[in-house]
Amino acid sequence: MQVSDSVNELVGAISQIKANIGKVLVGKDDVIELILAAVLSGGHILIEDVPGIGKTTLARSLSGSLDCAFKRIQCTPDLMPSDITGIHYYNQKTSEFEFRAGPIIAQIVLADEINRATPRTQSALLEAMAERQVTIDEQTIPLPAPFLVLATQNPIELEGTFPLPEAQLDRFLLRLRLGYPAEPEEEEMLVRFDHADPLGSLQPVTDAREVVGYQDVVQHIYVDPVLRTYLVRIVQATRNHAELELGASPRATIGLYRSSQALSAIRGREYVTPDEIKFLAPFTLAHRVILKAQARLRERTAEAIIEEILNQVEVPV
Repeated sequence: MQVSDSVNELVGAISQIKANIGKVLVGKDDVIELILAAVLSGGHILIEDVPGIGKTTLARSLSGSLDCAFKRIQCTPDLMPSDITGIHYYNQKTSEFEFRAGPIIAQIVLADEINRATPRTQSALLEAMAERQVTIDEQTIPLPAPFLVLATQNPIELEGTFPLPEAQLDRFLLRLRLGYPAEPEEEEMLVRFDHADPLGSLQPVTDAREVVGYQDVVQHIYVDPVLRTYLVRIVQATRNHAELELGASPRATIGLYRSSQALSAIRGREYVTPDEIKFLAPFTLAHRVILKAQARLRERTAEAIIEEILNQVEVPV
């Protein structure tokens, strides 16, 4: 199959997935597109927003549309690493030790309020997110494909939370915010949920095997060498910016590269343009940089600095 045929097939499937999620989640087309770009590029997502705006609904409708195994982890201070990975227990009936899988062994995992878990428990996610495997009692268990961790945290309520360390944040491809719905969207939401929950009747439009195939298509999206240089210069600029203590990592470079390929395919192109790179840079880089104290005192934001860098780095013609 030619790349053009594969991209056309991918675009058709993405349109169906968007429409399917749209039956449940009103609006948020840009957010859905970004999440699907993360799925196709094999990345993880951190949604940082207030409660009650549809984060869990989004994760469940995504897994239902992709026909993927879905598990939810409600993070609390007393959550143990074994509660995530699973345990070996003694079965008295069989007189043998058996393995009981934890919720991390799924295809789409929602880690709700991840910053409420202790650092020890948060670190249990590191191997799974980076290596696509977990190690339990010296036994390594590969995770199913596709594998996506969709974590949430509340940026307002900080009491009883454990801020995510830089190593954990760097594992997330994108950091997103859903935001409150507009007035017409909120009214439409009431209409949809008037008689029944549309999530209960949601039917899959593709499956995990096809998603893995689409991930392979994304890796063949063409990136011109000039655009590769442009992308690298953006990331390099975060490491040399006067207001940043820490710039983006090489993992961020790869993440921006892969997600640009995925977004181009979703938009029906066989090649990446500067538009995809510029659009994705704030979502892939802002959570990976650390501002200097003087910049924080001036109430500067990482997103504003990334936008400043995008305006300074020359766009290839």
